[in-house]
Amino acid sequence: MKQIDISEIEGFRIGNAQDAKAATGCTAVICEKGASSGVDVRGGSPATRETDLLNPVNMIQKIHAVMLSGGSSFGLDASSGAMQYLEENGIGFDVKVTKVPIVCAASLFDLTIGDYKVRPDKKMGYEACKNSEKKGKVSNGNVGAGCGATVGKVLGEKYCMKGGLGTFAVQVGKLKVGAIVAVNCLGDIIDSEKRKIIAGCLNDTMDGFRNTEKVMLDRYDDKKNLFNGNTTIGVVITNGDITKDEANKIASMAHNGYARAIRPAHSMFDGDTIFVMGGGDVKCDASTVGFLSAEVIEKAIVRGIISADSMCGIPCYKEKIGR
Repeated sequence: MKQIDISEIEGFRIGNAQDAKAATGCTAVICEKGASSGVDVRGGSPATRETDLLNPVNMIQKIHAVMLSGGSSFGLDASSGAMQYLEENGIGFDVKVTKVPIVCAASLFDLTIGDYKVRPDKKMGYEACKNSEKKGKVSNGNVGAGCGATVGKVLGEKYCMKGGLGTFAVQVGKLKVGAIVAVNCLGDIIDSEKRKIIAGCLNDTMDGFRNTEKVMLDRYDDKKNLFNGNTTIGVVITNGDITKDEANKIASMAHNGYARAIRPAHSMFDGDTIFVMGGGDVKCDASTVGFLSAEVIEKAIVRGIISADSMCGIPCYKEKIGR
């Protein structure tokens, strides 16, 4: 198994657009010929579009794009830009009079970081799709849906750290599996190789971590919603030949990557969601793709954290740990 750049997975294009001043953005993952897709929503506070479509019992078998965005539920409007872009390029489900693009989406909460009045909209979503046409490696950090992302918010923004957009991909033989994740969680980020917290809820002196799970244990009898908006959203892409049923199972297995890198994951205050898109013809075992998906999700989360820069007074890994 070798590491590759996610841009090397054929059949897919990834584009980012963001407003750094407003601290929000969106990320488009496009498969023009259509991808067999599935989804698994584990968090208790999701903002999503067209997830029911991915149930194997429903008619549509392939989708053409996934849009990840900031802006909370307002940010779902960015998927309208993807609809416009794909229709203009003749991509979608043929209904004779036109082609209807099948676009799924998920949004994270970043409204309190920059300018809450600015959200990813149709124009920004269209821009992200146009940017997917550019050649080269996909950026990480304060870009796309990770632009306004933050982590470690159990005690509010005063003690949180900057999240970001992360990518990671691997190749085994002809099979390629990659992940792109916008990291914006309630909990702490764990680097399993170093066996330590690398980002999360800071202590009073801002030079170490409280440990979010410990904070929650100390307040186990407090049922008040003291937490700010969160949600980690991601997409696994592969050149493997998978079915819609298999894609849904792979999405379920991919959440193991969240559990390894985020503590706690899938809380009532996160809308954790993972989409899977299979757009190739490489024969593969779904279970193998599933555990590889968990691996690339975990590594993408860590990369999103170490690539992020400080923004809006919120410190980043580079300042606190990576210096």
